[in-house]
Formats: sequence, structure tokens, C-alpha cells
Amino acid sequence: MNSGPLSCAETGITPEIRADHADYIGHWLNVLREDKRAIFSAAAHAQRAADYLNALQSKQDSAPA
Repeated sequence: MNSGPLSCAETGITPEIRADHADYIGHWLNVLREDKRAIFSAAAHAQRAADYLNALQSKQDSAPA
């Protein structure tokens, strides 16, 4: 099992270019300007999401074919 970051290929997610990417980044820049600690909260949430996806992937990989 890979203990590193999950890639789109590993999770079956198709990466797509979206029109709202710049707005999304702009929003996060505003959040970080207002709260210097927001990055730590966001990182913790991202880690929990990655752990969840990794667990799902592990279950799928170990399921009988």
C-alpha cells in the first residue's frame, strides 16, 4: 500500500480544468489573509479526506474479485 499522497489515478478521479479554479484560489487567499491559522485547519481536513479515500481504496483493493 502506498502511504504517500493519493493521486487521481489511484482514486479513479478524472482531473478536469474548471472555469472557477481562479475564483477558488482567490477565495483561499482571502481566507488566509483573514486567518493565518486557517491553513492548519484546512490541512487537517485534507488529511482526514485523504485518509478516508485511502481506506476506501484499500478496501476495494482487498475485496475478492
